[in-house]
Amino acid sequence: MKLLIASNNKHKVAEIKMALCGKFESITSLDEEGIVCAPDENGNSFLENALIKARAVAQFTDKVVLADDTGLCVSALNGLPGIHSARYAGNGESVANRIKLLAEMQGKQDRSAYFTTTLVLLYPEGHYLTALGRVDGYILTEEHGQCGFGYDSLFFCPELNKTFAEATETEKLSVSHRGRALRNLLQKMNEQH
Repeated sequence: MKLLIASNNKHKVAEIKMALCGKFESITSLDEEGIVCAPDENGNSFLENALIKARAVAQFTDKVVLADDTGLCVSALNGLPGIHSARYAGNGESVANRIKLLAEMQGKQDRSAYFTTTLVLLYPEGHYLTALGRVDGYILTEEHGQCGFGYDSLFFCPELNKTFAEATETEKLSVSHRGRALRNLLQKMNEQH
């Protein structure tokens, strides 16, 4: 089985390859396949958006397609940015998203938040598996750490006692939403066979 990751996010692709290496003959990304596909993710849930992505990319390949939709859900903001996490500030720019989040969190006492990932593994025949992952933490009042991407420098993970941007890739993957979703997916794939 060959896997195509329905993403151009290099960080995401690297995390997925690290978690799933050895499970597929090959794992490639849209970039590596030369596929340009950016469907309008207009679903009302992480699952709907992941399915939209998987089905759009599946039209370009006969490989198994893995799509994910991930978001940061902040309690004090009624779950926002949620499914809008990547485009929270409107332009898809991580720095702008973090600035907006910090502004929205000004004066908020409850800083609890969680990252969630929904994965869809779509087979060429049309059936699919889904897997979820979640990690709880809280939003800091300023950025810490140089690694990671997205909101990682603002998300403090109690399990690691540091932000995701201060963690190594291996540390992050051991507790992260995407790491948990990928392990959940592997378990479901093993149960199938």
